[in-house]
Amino acid sequence: MAYQFLSIAPCVVDDINNFLSDPRNDAVSDLIRVVAKYGTVDEINEKAREAGKVETHMKKLERIKSPYIKDLEWLQNAKDSGSFISLSEYRSRVAPDRQIWDYDETKAPTLEISALQYFPWLVAEVKQAIEKGEVLPGRFIRVRKMKEQEAENEDLPAVRAAIKILGASCVETLDTKGTDGSNIHLGGPSTITGYFGGIGQPNSHPLRWIDEFLYYYVNYGVDEVLNINPGTVFLGYLLYRLGVNIKFKISVFMGNDNPYAVLWTLLAARLFAREDGSTPLAGFNLSNSIDAEHLAQAAAIRKELKLENQVRIEHHITETWKSIVQQPYNRRDDLLELVKTIPNISAKHEGGNPEDEQQLAHPSDILDYFRDKKEIEASGDWDALSRNYLLKHKAVNSTAEALTKAGFSFIAAGVHRL
Repeated sequence: MAYQFLSIAPCVVDDINNFLSDPRNDAVSDLIRVVAKYGTVDEINEKAREAGKVETHMKKLERIKSPYIKDLEWLQNAKDSGSFISLSEYRSRVAPDRQIWDYDETKAPTLEISALQYFPWLVAEVKQAIEKGEVLPGRFIRVRKMKEQEAENEDLPAVRAAIKILGASCVETLDTKGTDGSNIHLGGPSTITGYFGGIGQPNSHPLRWIDEFLYYYVNYGVDEVLNINPGTVFLGYLLYRLGVNIKFKISVFMGNDNPYAVLWTLLAARLFAREDGSTPLAGFNLSNSIDAEHLAQAAAIRKELKLENQVRIEHHITETWKSIVQQPYNRRDDLLELVKTIPNISAKHEGGNPEDEQQLAHPSDILDYFRDKKEIEASGDWDALSRNYLLKHKAVNSTAEALTKAGFSFIAAGVHRL
């Protein structure tokens, strides 16, 4: 049969192994040199473990007398005192006619929001959730410039501490990418064709990306970041294979819009997994254009490659009203079908519900992610952008309600699973 010709010959695998393990291989040697700047693998992981502790972040904030300390202490107290709604109470309120045990827990999707740009937004979101008996996302995506939030001395450690307290996961977006000026052909609308090859990580940028990742890993415990380029995806696999305990999620900007693109990426994840079978690929954001049928096919490939429990398929439920997709865009009905058969899905909310967005004078715009905070404040747009974020939170809760009414569970923060 023709299928036998598709298997990879052992001699080819040997050639690849010989290439990767050859100390004269500059491609791998350059990676190892970058890693060595931060110490041995054990030293790197230990520094990151210490840097990522809540108490370590609190000490950084105390040294600069940050006003965010009071917010974090309030958040910790709210968590410890049971201020958040319980899952049973939430279900009784949303679906009073459904029996409390009549829920499918096996394929619970993760509620996800993007982008959490500023710590005060998270505080406002938590306070609203407690006041109204809402749930919080179990996964937060951030796109704020790393250097800007580090220079502010408060935002980065405050958000990292808050996410730990909530027990959620968080993804940062590194500054090293084509939009940093490295892609000289990438500009505004007049050079839009520069985007056809993706945002890009040109030339030596993949190594600089690794360097930046390791810097924030050992200094702030940032252990999961967005990944937008095949080169940095590959280096992420190798870095994890070397023993550094990082993770990454693949961005929608990679343009994976069909099962064959998914297969290609997951083959590499499987090939470069550690001996225990684990991979750093934590999430896979498929293109907005993929339909439910082909997303299901991609999930079937994931299962066959034994990556179903490790690699989350992240599906956009809503998108920003401007600058990314044609509106109205709402994939909630797709999600309700997919969770019947597919586990480990993330329901990502990048915009508010379309019926809310279309009424705004300043609807959500993905280009707002790339604005400096000082410029946003000077322009008077701070309140509008804060409102945009809380409408995304509302969309998260619309999805939680829809899942609950349909008899499905979900993974969220800010809810007691009682």
